[in-house]
Amino acid sequence: MNSSQSFWSPVVRDLVPYTPGEQPNIAGLIKLNTNENPYPPSPAAVRAIAATAQDGLQLYPDPQATSLRQAIAAYHGIDAAQVFPGNGSDEVLAHAFFAFFQQDQPILMPDITYSFYKVYCGLYGIAFEVVPLDAAMRIQVADYQRACGGVVIANPNAPTGTGLPLAQIEKLLQQHSRRTVLVDEAYVDFGGESAIGLIDRYPNLLVVHTLSKSRSLAGLRVGFAAGQRHLIEALERVKDSFNSYPLDRLAIAGAVAAYEDRAHFEKTRAAVMQSRELLSRQLQALGFEVLPSQANFLMARHGQYDAAALAARLREKGILARHFKLPRIEQYLRISVGTPLQCEALVGALRVLLAA
Repeated sequence: MNSSQSFWSPVVRDLVPYTPGEQPNIAGLIKLNTNENPYPPSPAAVRAIAATAQDGLQLYPDPQATSLRQAIAAYHGIDAAQVFPGNGSDEVLAHAFFAFFQQDQPILMPDITYSFYKVYCGLYGIAFEVVPLDAAMRIQVADYQRACGGVVIANPNAPTGTGLPLAQIEKLLQQHSRRTVLVDEAYVDFGGESAIGLIDRYPNLLVVHTLSKSRSLAGLRVGFAAGQRHLIEALERVKDSFNSYPLDRLAIAGAVAAYEDRAHFEKTRAAVMQSRELLSRQLQALGFEVLPSQANFLMARHGQYDAAALAARLREKGILARHFKLPRIEQYLRISVGTPLQCEALVGALRVLLAA
């Protein structure tokens, strides 16, 4: 330990923080590494943010984000009291780990999943066990049939993009009826099945969403959890012990307008899904193995070319794809679905690199 670290709390020295995708400021870059939506947000959301900025910023926002709770609840057909909004789904997840997973048994999660889950465990001292995906990189619910302190899965999973049908989610909920099962649905709007409709039947189900992906608001930082009232109350107790005002007035206004503009949402997510299917076929034609995806990204590998080398060569051509130096997936690239022109540029660059 160096002398400057002597000021730290002991737990800080052992933390392994999350590493976000690269965000370089390079003109003309084709950025396909952080699963951002290639299309801008609803114009109504932009107008709402601008209008809200004209008056009231000297006042604190609504600590309950009531209008946003109501908009989310109306969209999903649930009660506003079953919604917990937060400053991005990462904050909502962090509060959920604190509220539900500090148990006397380890929680379960896939071995290949969103890496922030392990970071939260380190931050809060939560024991965990990883459950390997099968050979096809899919979650097998039967493998989770063991004693635990809770379960967390992403559905569709990240970074693989594969999804579970609701029948399998229900099996998981039934297996662990006395533990919280957290289903992180960050990418569900691109072809998955949301479990929000199950919350009235399962008191142990917490579903987490973000507006960063399908509603193109990654820069606004808005997410939420949905669950029965006792779960939402636990999250509120944690939130109000941490930050009573996690969502500012601009975020609330923009998020409400984004939820109300269903036409824009449907148009842009359909465009992403269409591009994803075309890009998958094009990558397979180039010799890539592409995992089935219900997200706004593809996980692909080529049997004859090193993934890290391909990522580096693509970067030289001004195209970013995500490479993970992790067991089992170190030969995969995770490629966010861009606009048709961006996807065309990626395929063209790969065609040249593979030919060389």
